[in-house]
Amino acid sequence: MPEVAIKIGPKTYNITCGEGEQERIMALGALIAEKRAQLGAASAPVESQNMLFTAFFLADELSEARASLERAGKGTEAVKAELEHEKSKIGSKKAELRSEIETLRKSEARAREELAAVKAELAELREAAAHQHDLFGAPEDEDAIATSLEQIADKAEATALALEGSLEAPRLEDPRPKA
Repeated sequence: MPEVAIKIGPKTYNITCGEGEQERIMALGALIAEKRAQLGAASAPVESQNMLFTAFFLADELSEARASLERAGKGTEAVKAELEHEKSKIGSKKAELRSEIETLRKSEARAREELAAVKAELAELREAAAHQHDLFGAPEDEDAIATSLEQIADKAEATALALEGSLEAPRLEDPRPKA
């Protein structure tokens, strides 16, 4: 088994470790040496007390890291709960939008039916308007109709004049004495 020498404070420690763990043991030893160096001038005369204080430093950092991790875990749970709530709201909104889309599709279908009915009615009205000339003849017969109407009007005027003339004929005087 490999052995690693670690210097912490004034003393060197030989640590036996598994194959491939040498670098990790050296990194951990460097961390302990760093914390031991924080004692500085406040170091105790007995090395075991210095190692105990170093262990307290490390334990304090570990405790803070665990508390931070726990807070993060609780924060994660709150975030998860908030995400679930948002997911639920989105699901509700999605269902609402689907319902609204279906309503709009039905309205569109009704509007298309109404439009088709209006178009059919318009086509019927156009067809009826196109055949309205049947009462007075085709549009191309307008000149002939106008000429015929003028002739009828001339005859009516001539007849009226003739009638007026016959009404103005001399009248016989009434043989009765006038009073």
